[in-house]
Amino acid sequence: MLVLRLLSGAVMHAGYRPLYRVQPSFLAVRRAISSSPRRPCAETEHPKILITGGLGQLGVGLAKLLRRRFGKNNVILSDIRKPPDHVFHNGPFIFSDVLDYKNLREIVVNNNISWLIHYSAVLSAVGENNVALAKEVNITGLHNIVDIATEHGLRLFVPSTIGAFGPSSPRDPTPELCVQRPRTIYGVAKVHAELLGEYYHHRYQLDFRCLRYPGIISADSQPGGGTTDYAVQIFHAAVTSGHFECNLRSDTRLPMMYIDDCLRATLDFMEAPADVLKSRTYNINALSFTPHDLIVEIHKMLPELKVTYDIDPVRQAIADGWPMAFEDSAARRDWGWKHEYDLPGLVQAMLTHITVGNQRAQAC
Repeated sequence: MLVLRLLSGAVMHAGYRPLYRVQPSFLAVRRAISSSPRRPCAETEHPKILITGGLGQLGVGLAKLLRRRFGKNNVILSDIRKPPDHVFHNGPFIFSDVLDYKNLREIVVNNNISWLIHYSAVLSAVGENNVALAKEVNITGLHNIVDIATEHGLRLFVPSTIGAFGPSSPRDPTPELCVQRPRTIYGVAKVHAELLGEYYHHRYQLDFRCLRYPGIISADSQPGGGTTDYAVQIFHAAVTSGHFECNLRSDTRLPMMYIDDCLRATLDFMEAPADVLKSRTYNINALSFTPHDLIVEIHKMLPELKVTYDIDPVRQAIADGWPMAFEDSAARRDWGWKHEYDLPGLVQAMLTHITVGNQRAQAC
């Protein structure tokens, strides 16, 4: 019945092994960074792309999009976990640990990498439960990535997030330039990434690019410990059990985006000519809704879904300090950003995708 209703109505982190201490190259900028000639990506050639943390919510989907655009063998997905078979056989996959500087450098050199997309991260709720891990991955790992990208003249993309803002930030909407002051280690690391990347751009001409993502909603992967995870989990629960327990208050409004819009924005931004970018860090916005808004929309297709609330105080405190909506006029003006999915379209896409996926899995 659900399939008929859908047809008629017609999104890091990667897991990490035990840590070891490395000497972060960031502590002393290598002489080569300032003296060696850099080889920027030729605009007339397809880039050779490395994606770190590629088994998280965004990496696999972005790899598919980039491989369609630039060719299967020009996009290398990497992580420290073993990939599922369908990922392993769909294009190049390689082991890469962002805490291992030597390994990263060898991958970049041996594969002639020109774009580096850095998705490795410990997300907000998980980071608050393991601050030491979040510092290592989100800060030390970032230092390795930035140094390697600078030394080898790469175009570097590091996503930021709504988590880069805090309770003292304007919330509705949140402009690009304002007080940030996040209260999670995840958010602190994202502000650090924004400022470090912009500094390296001005100091060493690093082609650093950063988008502040809202909460990303995707049916292709399970959530990885973020505060906006409810907006993914509810769809799986709606299709499978018919009951969902929400860990945020019903009136908690947060900016969200369907993954197809997110991936398209990332590709468009990476392809944008450097001279049109007035900034190196942009907000991008699409939707803004509460759990109640989302439930009302899902009930239009699945009225039998039952929802209860069990508020997680850690996640709720994080959400209460985050933006309710992003102001993104600069991205729309400078490089033509425009979202496609509204809330009804997002709900339709998610329920269809999950239902069809479950039917295929049952048929195997």
